[in-house]
Amino acid sequence: MKRKIAVLPGDGIGPEVVEQAIKVLDAVADRFGHRFEYCYCEVGAAAIDSTGDPLPEETLEACQNADAILFGAIGHPKYDNDPTAKVRPEQGLLRLRKSLGLFANIRPVKTYESLLHLSPLREERVKGTDLVIYRELTGGIYFGAKGRNEAGTEAYDHCTYADFEIDRIARLAFENAMTRRRKLTLVDKANVLETSRLWRELVTKIAKEYPEIEFDCMFVDNAAMQLIQYPTQFDVILTENMFGDILSDEASVLPGSMGLLPSASIGAKTALFEPIHGSYPQAAGKDIANPMAAILSAAMMLEHFGLHEEADSVRDSVTKILEAGIGTPEIQPQVECGCAQIGDLIALNVYDESLNLKKAKIEERVSTII
Repeated sequence: MKRKIAVLPGDGIGPEVVEQAIKVLDAVADRFGHRFEYCYCEVGAAAIDSTGDPLPEETLEACQNADAILFGAIGHPKYDNDPTAKVRPEQGLLRLRKSLGLFANIRPVKTYESLLHLSPLREERVKGTDLVIYRELTGGIYFGAKGRNEAGTEAYDHCTYADFEIDRIARLAFENAMTRRRKLTLVDKANVLETSRLWRELVTKIAKEYPEIEFDCMFVDNAAMQLIQYPTQFDVILTENMFGDILSDEASVLPGSMGLLPSASIGAKTALFEPIHGSYPQAAGKDIANPMAAILSAAMMLEHFGLHEEADSVRDSVTKILEAGIGTPEIQPQVECGCAQIGDLIALNVYDESLNLKKAKIEERVSTII
């Protein structure tokens, strides 16, 4: 298989973690006989510095012509600390999502046995958590009409959804549930909101087309509590934009490190894959950033291409590294490695899964395998 990938490293630790994801993609290509072509483009603060635009036209054009996009991170303190800045890095990502019509944000959340002690929840609560949140990304209150009255004493934000916006993401979520534990939970506020009642009406109809899937509905306030009390009950969560924004951030803390969490944003013609962590400028250039979220985002890209065995090989390699007690500083591993070495280890294991990790040699920085 041949695929063209637009690579947008961005700011802060973005270039470092993306570099490791590319290593792993190259290992996949070598092992399975694929060919990935990369087109590197600027975005965010890096693009502002060189062009004055957080999303240069050539970057957008490259993304439109690519089969998928691998995104690093955006953001820089000089913009974060300047509330008067009219051009900001984040504008690039928002414009990119809108221009590409990326309507579905997908966030898997999985805990790892060796890292349960890092979770803010008790181990017996969080053990076995493996869920994915499907968040509608281009509709709802964030994109509705908003404003104030002439006196400035009243404000409004309209929440609007059309049936086709609900239908397209719901079908993606049900199809994914068919490949997992076959359970889907719609999260809404149908006891209060008319938009939620439309969501429930339409999704309930679609659920009848998937009789193999256990389908239920949950009010968002209850879902927020249930995510903390009993996170293992969830498989696929489907919800609208604002609820998804809040719940996905809540769920992201369950594994104990945001450096482990990938994401995808799916559109009609292309898809973007990125780690959920920010640019973390304090760590930039220090080789301490955790590249696993970026690498797992690359695995989601492979799955998007229909390369399921290849995606599993990447995920299995990440799990193997973690179970061996190896990782970057923030997960407090038994064997501490830098960002680049973690990328090397995962790529090597993807290329040859029979390799055994030798902790002593890793600690000596001499060799990674026997």
